[in-house]
Amino acid sequence: MPEPVKKPVSAFTKRPKAQEAEEGSSVVFEAETEKADAKVRWQCNSKDIASGNKYLILAEGNKHSLTIQTVTKEDASVYAVIAGGSKVKFELKVISKPDAPAEAPAGKPEEPSMKPEQASDPREGAPPAAQDPPPAEADAPDTRQDLTGLFTEKPQSGEVTVGENFTFVAKVNAESLLKKPTIRWFKGKWMDLATKCGKHLQLKETYDRSSKVYTFEMQIIAAKANFAGGYRCEVSSKDKFDSCNFELTVHEARAPGGLDIRTAFRRTSEAGKKRSGPGASSTDGNDDSGELDFSALLKKRAVQVHSEPDVDVWNILSKAPPSAYEKIAFQYGITDLRGMLKRLKKMKKEEKKSEAFLKKLDPAYQVSKGQKIKLAVEVADENVEVKWLKNGQELQKSGSKYIFESVGNMRYLTINHCSLADDAAYTCVVGEEKCTTELFVKEPPVTITKTLEDQMVMKGERVELECEVSEEGANVKWEKDGVELTRDESFKYRFKKDGCKHVLIINEATKEDCGHYKVKTNGGESVAELLVQEKELEVYQSIADLTVKAKDQAVFKCEVSDENVRGTWYKNGVEVKADPRINITHIGRIHKLTIDEVKPEDEGDYTFVPDGYAFNLSAKLNFIEVKIDFVPRQDPPKIHLDCLGRTADSTIIVVAGNKLRLDVPITGDPAPTVIWTKKEKDSSVKADGEENEGCAASWSLKDGEVISEGDGRVRVETTMGHCVFTIEGAERQDEGIYSVVVRNPAGEDTADINVKVVDVPDPPQAPKILSVGEDSCVVQWEPPQFDGGQPIIGYVLERKKLRSYRWMRLNFDPFAGTTYEAKRMIEGVPYEMRVYAVNSIGMSRHSPASQPFVPIAPTSEPIGLCVEDISDTSITLKWRAPERIGAAELKGYGIEYCKEGTDEWIPAFQGLTERTTATIRDLNTGDKLLFRVRAYNMAGPSAPATLAQPVTIREIMQRPKIWLPRNLRQTIIKKVGDTVNIMIPFQGKPRPKVSWTKDGEPLSPSIASVRNSELDTILFIRKTDRIHSGQYDLKVEIENVEDTARVTLQIVDLPGPPETLKIVDTWGFNVALEWKPPKDNGNCEISGYNIQKADKKTMEWYTVHDHYRRTHCVVSDLIMGNEYIFRVFSINLVGLSLEPCTTKDSVYIQKTGILYKPPNYKEHDFSEPPKFTHPLVNRSIIAGYSATLSCAVRGIPKPKVTWYKNKMDISNEAKYRMLSKQGVLTLEIRKPCPFDGGVYTCKAVNDCGEDVVECKLEVRPQITKEEKKEANN
Repeated sequence: MPEPVKKPVSAFTKRPKAQEAEEGSSVVFEAETEKADAKVRWQCNSKDIASGNKYLILAEGNKHSLTIQTVTKEDASVYAVIAGGSKVKFELKVISKPDAPAEAPAGKPEEPSMKPEQASDPREGAPPAAQDPPPAEADAPDTRQDLTGLFTEKPQSGEVTVGENFTFVAKVNAESLLKKPTIRWFKGKWMDLATKCGKHLQLKETYDRSSKVYTFEMQIIAAKANFAGGYRCEVSSKDKFDSCNFELTVHEARAPGGLDIRTAFRRTSEAGKKRSGPGASSTDGNDDSGELDFSALLKKRAVQVHSEPDVDVWNILSKAPPSAYEKIAFQYGITDLRGMLKRLKKMKKEEKKSEAFLKKLDPAYQVSKGQKIKLAVEVADENVEVKWLKNGQELQKSGSKYIFESVGNMRYLTINHCSLADDAAYTCVVGEEKCTTELFVKEPPVTITKTLEDQMVMKGERVELECEVSEEGANVKWEKDGVELTRDESFKYRFKKDGCKHVLIINEATKEDCGHYKVKTNGGESVAELLVQEKELEVYQSIADLTVKAKDQAVFKCEVSDENVRGTWYKNGVEVKADPRINITHIGRIHKLTIDEVKPEDEGDYTFVPDGYAFNLSAKLNFIEVKIDFVPRQDPPKIHLDCLGRTADSTIIVVAGNKLRLDVPITGDPAPTVIWTKKEKDSSVKADGEENEGCAASWSLKDGEVISEGDGRVRVETTMGHCVFTIEGAERQDEGIYSVVVRNPAGEDTADINVKVVDVPDPPQAPKILSVGEDSCVVQWEPPQFDGGQPIIGYVLERKKLRSYRWMRLNFDPFAGTTYEAKRMIEGVPYEMRVYAVNSIGMSRHSPASQPFVPIAPTSEPIGLCVEDISDTSITLKWRAPERIGAAELKGYGIEYCKEGTDEWIPAFQGLTERTTATIRDLNTGDKLLFRVRAYNMAGPSAPATLAQPVTIREIMQRPKIWLPRNLRQTIIKKVGDTVNIMIPFQGKPRPKVSWTKDGEPLSPSIASVRNSELDTILFIRKTDRIHSGQYDLKVEIENVEDTARVTLQIVDLPGPPETLKIVDTWGFNVALEWKPPKDNGNCEISGYNIQKADKKTMEWYTVHDHYRRTHCVVSDLIMGNEYIFRVFSINLVGLSLEPCTTKDSVYIQKTGILYKPPNYKEHDFSEPPKFTHPLVNRSIIAGYSATLSCAVRGIPKPKVTWYKNKMDISNEAKYRMLSKQGVLTLEIRKPCPFDGGVYTCKAVNDCGEDVVECKLEVRPQITKEEKKEANN
């Protein structure tokens, strides 16, 4: 029978732990197993490792160790040790070796080398991070990103200045992936950046076929201040997932504090940037402030700027009035006055530096779930109290969750055992100031620590599929044959969750429940197979016929396989009922019918029918009536074996373990002496190859007493007319011929009884696996050496997964052969097989397990086989990888060919090729050949992919064709001195003849170099000059067929200076200039001119017009009293001309006065008579409460307003107050009485007329409390 299921127990008493090691050092991992002879394997990234130069593996008893020598960055990975069914993972982290500081040579100042990005860092005095790393705090969160999971290179946090570009790079190795990985970029927690691609964000991806590495890039273009923050990159492929977090810091584009503003506000140009290198940039990033700096082009003069580092010009400007800005600018040499004013305006808008915080919180932190994190700020006042807020709510000191610390100026908040509830925004408040950060809690993926086990159950039984996950309360998903099992099907399935344990319960299994069940988490999955079989009742012991005498006891006994099965006893078809003489019992699998004091009417056919099964067990009860006849005293003994219905040669069969009872009827007077002897049974197989025909044992009985006894299990007894020989628990050695001899004075009688002991067979030998398929295998075994004395009915097979403890039966009915095909296995999973032998007695013990094997299927055939190229002696084939590769690794491809009309396939070359293209050489010209390709893996070759038709080995004529790239169809413009490298592909067979011409003449080697190949031609000019401009014609020719293409090359240079610059006119503050275009335009169109002016006193040049298109212009806004000269540069595609054209004469701006004559205008008459735009409104008020009357009036000039009551002027009465504001007139009546009621009039009068408005005012008396009560009553 199958072994009981064992719970998995760890094979390790000591497990290796994760370690950190420095580059170049060695690290040792140690483990101890429970058993000294346990086999231990070490793995790195799920791949086995062996001893060598890199790894040293030692084993002493139950102690095992792995030594990694000369640790490098590539050794940082996840390792595992495996013993039996236990697997322990541990991690190795590699830290960089600290670099020793280099000593500066004596006598030379130390110059720190700094990259351009570091040199332009806006933080003053901030050294490069690589040279002076800040000390890490003991409890600071570990934000390092180790290379685990799918990433081979993770995006790193970075810094960028506003307006600059930055690129994040992530790399994924797709060698072990079945499909292309999917990547997603996020900002913050949920913002998917795939929808934000555009002007400032670009996402790119590339794939390197040689290394099988995907490179994903996120490019940030012209960064803005709001781009700063935390980002996240997620990559997934089928059932694998990985993610990492990184940050982007954006700095404001501001000048360093020690920079002289006279240098900052010199106008800069593209030419200046090219000469000064990539580090040069404008101090103001706006479009209207970055005017070009052409002063670097003045090579004739070198203007020295005397800096005065002791003078803080910004401080002088901030305190000076705006009227003095121009004077200060001239005094300190600031030429860009407009840019200076903009800069000064921005400085005034800049926020003040925090007075409460010396160091604020970082924008974001990240911590793994269950870890702790420490947030730190530095305050200016060490005695100040701080408050910590979480999502705006103040945190209180409660337990050990939050720990608040104050050490000098440092304030710390420690959060222990971080959970998803701690993922929030945290704020530190000092007085009125505060700083905020965001904490991201990273939840580790939930893995399956205990996988599902295959199960085979009988129909109607309860099924529990159980697994364990790495985290309590985690959510899992159950599937059956790829279909998710939901709560809606709770009437069929029940889901149980107990801590880390998850159970799928099926109360009553049916045939429809067969299939593959899968449990999924976000970190893995496990699959198990459930088989449901119909119940088949097996009979271990049937009931036997009985022959009894009167007053004896008759016992019918049978044993079935299911102890829960009940049954009914029948006698001659009538159900037997229990009574004081008849007892029916059911204990476990044994059913008994006991009849005490048998009577003649008890004789008949007895049948046992198990409930629910269509078969029965029958036996017959024979009753012997003893007749006593008168015999003489001297009666010789006689053995009456024929009374039992047997002959002398009859054989009695007994099952090993059962009781052997030989009941022999005898007669004789006086009572005879009975002697039992046993002889060994003749057999083809004798012990030690000898024959033993003598007596093995003897027993004698006289007068009811045993005279000799050979074995304690043997019992001999006699009754009136019967001699009973009994052996308790028959064994295989009890088999043989038993002789019984009865003697008395009258004579003797002898009889032989042949006893055969049958048993279950011996277990077969370990089975052998002949072959494997995608989900099946063929297993073969040898019959057992001993069949148990009964023919072998068949065999029962079981299988299990290699690291599982549960064996699953493959067949319930015995299988007659010794070769069996097992199906419905999972591809890629290792299995073991074992066999039971079955005879009519029962089932043997199981055989030893077979060698582990893995069901693997060959791949599908390669697809897309076609001919890529062919010549007279070779052919090139190409194809694509098979659609289905399976669990085994693809070893390569084999190529074969055969001649048309034959069946002999010849390998094209020895071994396999890993590429999907191959060239077969040394073929005979004119042969017609068929080609086929097969893919190979562990299971062998796949089905072949064959060409549809035979191929004739002969080169095919192909017309010449030039594939001129799109960018070469336009005029190619290059600057003088540039390199020209033009590659033009073409096709044609046989190899075409290639020729180049320039402007219709053969191309001279002194002008350009030409390199030709079978597929393309290259035109190369190392250093261009103007003579290289022209039309280049390419001709590709095969015999009389040709194709041509033309490439136009234009070499451009700087233009010459303009000609005859002269001053045409001068008036006021304006000067009119005129000039002629240059003679040399640099071989391209003049795009404009650059006009500059200079005061003759300082001779500092200022740009007046840039890219001016005309050849005459007017220079305005000149300062009177100054003398100016002018010059003009030519501009084309290359840039400015090297030399300008300067005016020969200067122009002086006269200090002439200007008399302003104001124009005469006729004054407009705005006067109008008064008019009330809002009238007075009738009102009813209560006496004692002040009231107001309001109206609105307009009129020019302002009208005079008079108030009347009942046509009486009330302007001088103290009870009234008149107000007027913006044409709104208000009359306030203080505490009116009933006598103040009447008609109120407002009159407005001016020189143009008058207007009147009036209203009625009713004053009602107050109602006292007594009057209210009376009114209510």
